Amino acid sequence: MPDAGLTTGEALVRLLEAYGVELVFGIPGVHTVGLYRGLHGARLRHVTPRHEQGAGFMADGYARVTGRPAACFVVTGPGVTNILTAMGQASGDSVPMLVVSSVNRRDQLAMGRGALHELPAQQAVAAGVAAFSHTLLSPDQLPEVLARAFALFRSARPRPVHLEIPTDVIAMPAGNLDLTPAALPGLPGPDPACVARAAELLRLAERPVVVLGGGAVDAAEPAYALIELLNAPFTNSVNAKGIMPPDHRLHLGENLSFLPLREALRTADLVLAVGTEFGETEMYPEPQELHFDGALVRIDIDPQQLARGPKPTVAILADARLALDALLHAVRSPGIVRNGSERAAEVRAAVQAQWWPAIQGHRKVLAAVDCALPDAIIVGDQTQPVYGGNQFYQPRRPRSWFNASTGYGTLGYALPAAIGAKLAAPDRPVVALIGDGGCLFTLPELASGVEAGVPIVILLWNNQGYGEIADYMAETGVPKLGVDLVTPDFVAIARGFGCVADRATGLDHLERLLSASIGRSVPTLIEIDQNAPFLGQE
Repeated sequence: MPDAGLTTGEALVRLLEAYGVELVFGIPGVHTVGLYRGLHGARLRHVTPRHEQGAGFMADGYARVTGRPAACFVVTGPGVTNILTAMGQASGDSVPMLVVSSVNRRDQLAMGRGALHELPAQQAVAAGVAAFSHTLLSPDQLPEVLARAFALFRSARPRPVHLEIPTDVIAMPAGNLDLTPAALPGLPGPDPACVARAAELLRLAERPVVVLGGGAVDAAEPAYALIELLNAPFTNSVNAKGIMPPDHRLHLGENLSFLPLREALRTADLVLAVGTEFGETEMYPEPQELHFDGALVRIDIDPQQLARGPKPTVAILADARLALDALLHAVRSPGIVRNGSERAAEVRAAVQAQWWPAIQGHRKVLAAVDCALPDAIIVGDQTQPVYGGNQFYQPRRPRSWFNASTGYGTLGYALPAAIGAKLAAPDRPVVALIGDGGCLFTLPELASGVEAGVPIVILLWNNQGYGEIADYMAETGVPKLGVDLVTPDFVAIARGFGCVADRATGLDHLERLLSASIGRSVPTLIEIDQNAPFLGQE
């Protein structure tokens, strides 16, 4: 039924509801009040961050748990530039997000007359960290542009989409618009000829290895079945953790900077790579060029990704689940009996022998989390225990371990992203693992968590500075500068925001603090001193 009084801003909210969006993260401003008019009485829940960057990180955390986009409403100019960092992280890690911003009136665009929040070529600025960025010049364009966005979220490599709406267009009548959602395409399936060729290579391979990337996060069942069928050792990227069960006999280990793992890939007669770009952040701290002596079969939903990096023998453009299902049926049974478990155990032991000594302390902390909060979602920042956990931690299911050490690599991610993750999975424990330096980037989001009633746990790893960079400076002979920080009393600040907060004095105490967080309605901050004796650190 037409609604003669409906504005473009109100029509946008109704369309978001129609496409199944549940959450909007945003800070209202004079340029976006027309969008907020439609939120009153809507089914969408609105959460107010304390910075637009926090809005983007919250939407990112929500999407990584659910696979679905949330929306962000930001004002013209500073609202857009503030959220760009979060969009960059989401773009680098293939995370869906809809960012809706206002922009100045159409008669003010590109005029340079000093209008409030004026940002020349705002759309172009956002386009660099988005799948696409569109300026809505009339209400009639709204249904089509949103259909494009949700088609991309559903059927292509997911990344942020930016939609900017001039303030005069937000207020325009839109009662004539069709507000039913478009019929969206399904997931792209693989080419049968490519599947047949890849299946033949897999069937005859004597030393196959499988590499699982974040693009395979929703393909756990066929990935497991194919790896078991082939008896093929596997490794996984950070964002692919949980696809395979913990302590699987065919697991090679992780972190491609370790020579034994790179050698396992080089000497394999076939590598099957699923949804991975072989990015350098999977090789921390020393990125290496990968070499493959055997065949390389790559599966990816992005055709450009298949042409980047290592050159494939067979390139399969498809959704990972559909491609692996097709391969599973095409291979049927392997032609060769393989010693996959023995090969995997040998490489795994060699990788673990190269773990950094500090990992022993990180393992104790994460073991305490596992004991007190089984099946927790752990959201990490760029901090030492996260880099350590990337090498050894094995969650029980996918979408349960992710962090900002990958892709764009931002500081301050974990706290707001954990809020988004908890809103996505209210029945599961959610832990933000963050350093003192990173926490200072987004510390005010503690207030957002209290206000939204989001009982996350913040594990704050305190080394009084940018510890990872300080270590790197020492290793490379650079005098330390800018890495020793004045850090506040985080426990006092957290309590001032209304959180529960304490300092862990031992592993048993840490477990008790973690267990006590269950059932609360506000965040819990637990500070851990990196040099605490119970961690066994020097």
